[in-house]
Amino acid sequence: MGKKVAIVGSGQTMHGRRFDLAYPELVNEAIESCLINTGVDAKDLDGVVFGTMPSMMEGVALTHFYFADVLRAKGKPILKTETCGSTGVSLAITAYYWIASGMADLLMVVGSEKMNEGDAQATMTTILEPFYQMYFIAGAPGVFSMQSQEWSVRFGIPEEKVRDAATRLSIDHHNDAFGNPYAHIKQRLTPEQVNTARIITYPVRLWDVCPTSDGACAMIFASEKMAKKLGKKAAWVKGVGYSGEEYWFGDSDKVMWQSAIQAAKQAYDMAGIKNPRKELDVAEVYNPFTFQELLYYECFGFCDFGQACDLTLKGMFSKDGELPCDPSGGTLCTNPIGATGLIRVAEAAMQVTGQAGDHQIPGAKQALAHAMGGVDQYNGVMILGAK
Repeated sequence: MGKKVAIVGSGQTMHGRRFDLAYPELVNEAIESCLINTGVDAKDLDGVVFGTMPSMMEGVALTHFYFADVLRAKGKPILKTETCGSTGVSLAITAYYWIASGMADLLMVVGSEKMNEGDAQATMTTILEPFYQMYFIAGAPGVFSMQSQEWSVRFGIPEEKVRDAATRLSIDHHNDAFGNPYAHIKQRLTPEQVNTARIITYPVRLWDVCPTSDGACAMIFASEKMAKKLGKKAAWVKGVGYSGEEYWFGDSDKVMWQSAIQAAKQAYDMAGIKNPRKELDVAEVYNPFTFQELLYYECFGFCDFGQACDLTLKGMFSKDGELPCDPSGGTLCTNPIGATGLIRVAEAAMQVTGQAGDHQIPGAKQALAHAMGGVDQYNGVMILGAK
């Protein structure tokens, strides 16, 4: 077992269409906020962990070199981690192991993306294996559409019930985002607006899909010794899990999704969690599509397979429910991809330290943060606790 690791603070940009700032300035906005919030002097950092989606997403190669000064990494070791959508949680896990190993006491972790200066969908559609997957998958919406349909068929869930549950999630999350000062999309929606919005890839409609966001998130990870020295209220890493599977989309079961199930199990075992729905107070589930969020509830053991729709419609996972999920609005409302998974960790840390403001879940002491990446093949989970 490694040394104890704490998160002592974070900083985020205002997320959205940030044409007011150049990319390095955007990254600096999050870092300045983080350093001010934590009271950390950059000269005391032992290193930096940084990541984005693969470089072609923004058309800027080797961003960790481009941002070296902004990242306060000059003269310090820097690790870059890229795992597509799960980059953010991969960054957090990289920092965790670096400190847990005893090789560092104080690290800054930064994830960023300036998606509006590139073409994310074109990138995700054209970087795949060119003879089969490029045409078959057709980017992220195509992947998640097939996954959601297979899930509903596998468990015999009526199409109308799946649609109703997805609509409930969309309305709840876009409403919850009003309590999150950093969120990109904040919208009061009616069921009719969600259900009649244009189809992206059947059955996914416009309000079932995350936005294209510019933004960055920075966090400070510390050893137990350093956390005590800083004297800040800390979120402690209680468990981590990460799992991957085949590159070929059709070669693994994306319904009883083993990389999601195994990542959660690893994190639960490490944290000593036996009944996640009872022992977790809040969860920041990576939810770029409403339908996929429903599937995660089942893979993470929040309910049995086939039950997510019924429990969602009963309010189980709403902000005032038994296990609130994504009270920040989640990925559905804010998605600067390289930062998105790290935002999930930052939001979970704010929850267990009582610093989540208007979207705080009262009394939250244990939280789950999650992100998914690759070609729908990687899942990472981190459990944070108040002590």
